[in-house]
Amino acid sequence: MKCTVIDQNLSQRLRAALTADKDQLFTVVQDASGDVLLAVLRNPALDEQHLLTLLKRRGLDEIPAAIYNNKRLLESYKVKFELVRHPETPSHIVLTLLPLLYIFDLLKLCQMPGIIADVHLGAERNIIRLLPVQPLGNKLTLARRGSAAVVEALLREGVPSVVEACLDNPYLKEGSLYQFLSSAQATAENVSIVARSSRWKGRPNIRLAILKNPRTPAIWFTMFLPGLPAVTLRYLLASPRLTFAQKELVRQASHHK
Repeated sequence: MKCTVIDQNLSQRLRAALTADKDQLFTVVQDASGDVLLAVLRNPALDEQHLLTLLKRRGLDEIPAAIYNNKRLLESYKVKFELVRHPETPSHIVLTLLPLLYIFDLLKLCQMPGIIADVHLGAERNIIRLLPVQPLGNKLTLARRGSAAVVEALLREGVPSVVEACLDNPYLKEGSLYQFLSSAQATAENVSIVARSSRWKGRPNIRLAILKNPRTPAIWFTMFLPGLPAVTLRYLLASPRLTFAQKELVRQASHHK
């Protein structure tokens, strides 16, 4: 008798899932039964707001995949985004949806606490993929707020205003900046931007990278050489990268030691 009552109750809830109107659906999507939730996805009155309410829940099991496989339900951009951030959405679905997201929503994913590593990495990769077609304003925002990998990619583009914005990013690593200063994108202008940075100019490794760059303006040799030990000056004199004029400045500094 008890099983019959339970079966009848479930049957009624399944019928309600299929026939509920828009207002009733907000209650139905809170049902504990996975079968009821699967049924509600077939309700023609189900819209974006119901799905967003549903995707706030945890313990949905196969529901995220079922939403993804329903073309009508997946038309909503907000639903795509919520599927990506939902911890129960299968990883292969997440990786399929990430390229469909806007660049600043990808950035938002990178900054969300608790986002799994694969989603974070996938979001970073898609941001980097989109960088070449971004307007300058977007690049400046990403330079200030992006993750370490995004900042490294922006540095490699070598745009001076973007480089300057990257220097204040809390995720920028000293090793990444050192590599940038050793690259072809480290023009005289970009080197000077780093050399003026209050955050970076006092770091010994960064100063050394600046002084090893053949495009570094003479003013920075004049500023930084007096504070270097003799062994570092000898190292710079032996560098094949420095120009004759730069080595002359190093020799002059050596004579004062």
